[in-house]
Amino acid sequence: MSNVLPLPPNAPPANTPPWLRRLAERLLSISGWKMVGEWPDLKKMVVVGAPHSSAWDAIHGLIAKVAMDLHIVFMGKQEVFFWPLGGLLKWLGGIPVNRANPGGIADQVAEQMIEAERMWFVLAPEGTRRAVTQWKTGFWKIAKKADVPVVCVYFDYPSKTIGVGRVFHLSDDMAADIAAIKAWYAPYHGKHRGV
Repeated sequence: MSNVLPLPPNAPPANTPPWLRRLAERLLSISGWKMVGEWPDLKKMVVVGAPHSSAWDAIHGLIAKVAMDLHIVFMGKQEVFFWPLGGLLKWLGGIPVNRANPGGIADQVAEQMIEAERMWFVLAPEGTRRAVTQWKTGFWKIAKKADVPVVCVYFDYPSKTIGVGRVFHLSDDMAADIAAIKAWYAPYHGKHRGV
């Protein structure tokens, strides 16, 4: 039985070579991680990945992405986009970001999403692996401007589960929406902490 979730018809495919998909699925299995839930059949969405407390979150997420043959766009700090890793990260859907000068990124991503036929975009709302008391608002701004829902994906380390959960349709109250989404993550625990 596969630990990898099937993609719905409207998901953006990555056209990953079959041998690489099998290798990624095997790596996921060997590591003891599994995937649960069901992706909504949407052409466009913002995917929130939390809790984010370790670089392993990105590694497990990228392995799962390759195993699913999913093209999902993500941002990463520009410092990790060095040769040869940078080329691989861009092939996987990565966009390098200068975190010292992040102005306008949300608008740029939202415009790309509006213009794209299909686009799934993922980011960690904490914006860092360190413990934070307040989430960054970029994911909400992108989803609101592009008029797309937010889909919650969790990394629960005690159960070694990557789960696709609730779909949130945003209101005009950013603070209330973010509080509701953050509360939804309460049962799940990252490598070093919960949300």
